[in-house]
Amino acid sequence: MAMSASSSSLQAARERLGSQLRELRLAAGLSGRAFAAAAGCQASKVSQVEKGVRPASVADVRLWCHVCHAPPHRTDELLAEHAAVARLWIAFRDLGRRTGLNATQKLLSGDMWERVQLFRCYQTKVIPGLLQTEPYMTDILTSVRREREVEVDDVAEAVTERIGRQGYLLQHGRQFVFVIEEPVLRFRPYGTDIQRAQLTHLLTAMRLPSVLLAIIPLNADRRGFRPRESFDITDSSLVTIEMLTGFLSLTHPDEIRAYVTAFEQLLSIAVRGKAARALIHDAIAALAD
Repeated sequence: MAMSASSSSLQAARERLGSQLRELRLAAGLSGRAFAAAAGCQASKVSQVEKGVRPASVADVRLWCHVCHAPPHRTDELLAEHAAVARLWIAFRDLGRRTGLNATQKLLSGDMWERVQLFRCYQTKVIPGLLQTEPYMTDILTSVRREREVEVDDVAEAVTERIGRQGYLLQHGRQFVFVIEEPVLRFRPYGTDIQRAQLTHLLTAMRLPSVLLAIIPLNADRRGFRPRESFDITDSSLVTIEMLTGFLSLTHPDEIRAYVTAFEQLLSIAVRGKAARALIHDAIAALAD
């Protein structure tokens, strides 16, 4: 599923860029053969790039803009579109084993956390990072390092970086909405004591004015609301999905709208407040079994 989701979104982005290059060529009154002759390339390349069969490079975008006499602002727009396509899918194997987890998470998030006003998170596997305790987070990143065979041991630095992000939960004017599936409360991947402390921490985090934590009960009516892959929505401009083999970033408005709709649907069948706290208390009590 990871490869399907990443490849389909990436291909769609390539096709959108190729379509814009084709529109640029047609607006200049050039046929595919005429463009190829002016650009000094084969006609087959023109067709492949414009159909998204062959990924357009930065040089290709500049070539289309040059041959078609695109104005500077349009060239900048197309180069920005190309950059967005390049950022869409980052395979963990491409980062290399020598790239530590802390460097990787800084690469993936950039200055996003400084700008975010509304953050929405849906989780089916683990407690969301912004709500994790240090021991829970440490065990997660230790497992990630082992699974990806990362040579650099910077788990402690990565944990410090992530814990620091939780300060944004305390800042006025920001809103964080979390929707998790009830099984996440009951998974015990890192031991009973760590899970108990983590669940207790959730009860504390729920009291923060900026935080809304909603939980979808196991007995919820799921007709029309099937579980989705875990995903985050940053403001209304970015959807991020961490998969087994890489990191998917979606920025196209149509894709963002689809995930916002999915999030709102999942939130609509989740419980919050007293009912959510009751589910957490039940999960804590079950740890004694």
